[in-house]
Amino acid sequence: MEFILLGFSDIPDLQGFLFGVFLIMYMIILMGNSLIIIITKMEPSLQTPMYFFLGNFSSLEICYASVTVPRLLVDLCSQNRTISLLACAAQMYFFLVFGATECFLLTAMAYDRYVAICNPLLYPLLMNSRRCVQLAAGCWGSGIPVHAVLTYQIFSLPFCGSNRLNHFFCDIPPVLKLACGDTLIIETLVYVVAVLVVTIPFMLILGSYVRIIETILKLPSATGQAKAFSTCSSHLMVVALFFGSGLITYLRPKSSHSIGMDKFLSLFYTIVTPMFNPMIYCLRNKDVMVAMGKFLLK
Repeated sequence: MEFILLGFSDIPDLQGFLFGVFLIMYMIILMGNSLIIIITKMEPSLQTPMYFFLGNFSSLEICYASVTVPRLLVDLCSQNRTISLLACAAQMYFFLVFGATECFLLTAMAYDRYVAICNPLLYPLLMNSRRCVQLAAGCWGSGIPVHAVLTYQIFSLPFCGSNRLNHFFCDIPPVLKLACGDTLIIETLVYVVAVLVVTIPFMLILGSYVRIIETILKLPSATGQAKAFSTCSSHLMVVALFFGSGLITYLRPKSSHSIGMDKFLSLFYTIVTPMFNPMIYCLRNKDVMVAMGKFLLK
């Protein structure tokens, strides 16, 4: 009826230190992404499709981190680490839905940059406000039915052995380790969903950037090339951080899974990446820096 989230209980002397570190990181996630949301809504110069998607992305990062980090903080300062089967299923479901939304949203952002650089004359037509809202709605809603089915299938498995879940949240690999019987069908389903949700968007993003780079290199002036690259570099860094850790976690063979590595990679894409996103987009984007300066002065 319930699991025990072991989390970082194997290092009891560092519980207080880890609580402080993760609390600071979570506060940075909340404040940094909230600041981007406010700036992209209030600053007239940022009322463009690129910053519309950036505002959506920052909202998503807050939701994504909030699925796992508050529970992790509670567990670090509590002796009771139990989580009911229903709460575990709900945490996994929202974690997967927001993770899929991030994959799709990063793909939409790559498409926006592709149209802006490769088809600039058609950009106002192709990326009008209605199209942007439709793309954002599709990104937020597409993962809901797929992961409802996947989560239901996982928690339909019998759990008859140990209830000690060696992770800090209800992720797929550690939960499947506790399931009884044959999990081959579910593992195959996980791989199929991972290919649809992670691999295909990643390949679309790569394809977009191949075309973008080809177009940029054809620009006559070095100034034009530098400006075009600067609008894409922030997005590329975020894509590398998020997809890199996600692909390694969900698409590597089951035999190569190790508890320590799984926890490290999970920390990377649940806490580290959402924390660095505001810094990456602010420090590498002059428009956002100028808008932030104006906002802070006000």
